Amino acid sequence: MSTALIILGAGMGTRMNSELPKVLHPIGGAPMLVHAMRAGAALNPEITVIVAGHGAEAVSKAALAYDPDAQTVLQAEQLGTAHAVAQARPALEDFDGDAIVLYGDTPFICAETLEAMAEARSAYDVVVLGFEAADPGRYGRLITQGETLERIAEFKDATNEERAVTLCNSGVVAAKSSVLFDLVAAVGNDNAAGEYYLTDIIGLARAKGLSATVVRCAEAETLGVNSRAELIAAEADFQARARAAAIEDGVTLLAPQTVFFAYDTYLGRDAIIEQNVVFGPNVTVESGAKIRAFSHLEGCHVSQGATVGPYARLRPGAELQENVHVGNFVEIKNAIVAEGAKINHLTYIGDADIGARTNIGAGTITCNYDGVFKHRTVIGEDAFIGSNTMLVAPVTVGHQAMTASGSVITRDVPDGALGVARARQDNKASFAVRMFEKLKNLKAKQVKDQ
Repeated sequence: MSTALIILGAGMGTRMNSELPKVLHPIGGAPMLVHAMRAGAALNPEITVIVAGHGAEAVSKAALAYDPDAQTVLQAEQLGTAHAVAQARPALEDFDGDAIVLYGDTPFICAETLEAMAEARSAYDVVVLGFEAADPGRYGRLITQGETLERIAEFKDATNEERAVTLCNSGVVAAKSSVLFDLVAAVGNDNAAGEYYLTDIIGLARAKGLSATVVRCAEAETLGVNSRAELIAAEADFQARARAAAIEDGVTLLAPQTVFFAYDTYLGRDAIIEQNVVFGPNVTVESGAKIRAFSHLEGCHVSQGATVGPYARLRPGAELQENVHVGNFVEIKNAIVAEGAKINHLTYIGDADIGARTNIGAGTITCNYDGVFKHRTVIGEDAFIGSNTMLVAPVTVGHQAMTASGSVITRDVPDGALGVARARQDNKASFAVRMFEKLKNLKAKQVKDQ
């Protein structure tokens, strides 16, 4: 059975006190919405529909950045969760599979949980995701008879016996899309808030003789984020789980609590991560690589045996091949650094190709931007770039070539050649002594005149 995702993300998130739509607040370097989409992607959905409201344009942009095929529909008025689901109906008019309703502000549902819901759909018309709550509070209670879900009892309407139930409703539901939309269409708004609640579909389904059941998950998976404090707690929870998973996978974290992961960070076995390292999105560090303290990596690939840092920054497009050494206060962006090359000190390498075994001296800068366009620097294999060299792109330094320290290289340097581009040094005898004497006399006069 094919699957469609309906992800609700229309809420303003008043408690966030933010102009940013609630579902776009990030956890692990990605909007909460993307976490929900990523979990749902495990079902290989045929269609993903995002129901947006507040900040719909920004929500749609974020969804499309993750999945270019995602569709966004507008819930112009926020009239409840059933009303939100109903807005997806036109987008799924010709769809004949199952639909699963997720929430853009509930980022931690596991792929395995959604797969269990999809499997349960083969035996039941409607499947609801529930959890055993440590403190059920005001959650809706799932009232079951054996494996059958009879109804959802909202806290305010529940009897004392029902309130004693600890199996609670997450709001996530799966059903055949046509069944879901028919049930949603029958939901009324005869309640204090005048809203259309998705939870009402269980009672309607049972009244029609349809079957319903509950798939259970850990309470932590259902964590919703509605405030800054809850966002902070969710980030801490995400980081704790990411660190534990990395350690379990054979990664060495010297001070785990100081390492911060993105939602898609990949670290190979036997990689070593020192203290205070931050991973932005889209980073791969292969087995046996070492990331030293206080380094920041995003959008980059670090191959086996490479060493990065301390105090290094790898920006998007940085590709370090095997046994590359990148040292302190080095920044690399959109550059391929070939096997065994060394860039050890105080250097910027942007829009460049660095050949195998080449040594880049301290203070080297690839001058890649002319104020309008970016240009590329190409350095061959076994080259030696002297300290404080400015490479004004576009420029090429050949294989086994050298540049003299302090040079500003504006023309290509052929293979095996030495490029020298600096003014000849001229020593002025006794000039420094005379100049300092003159300056001291001037300062003394100024003090006297005051």
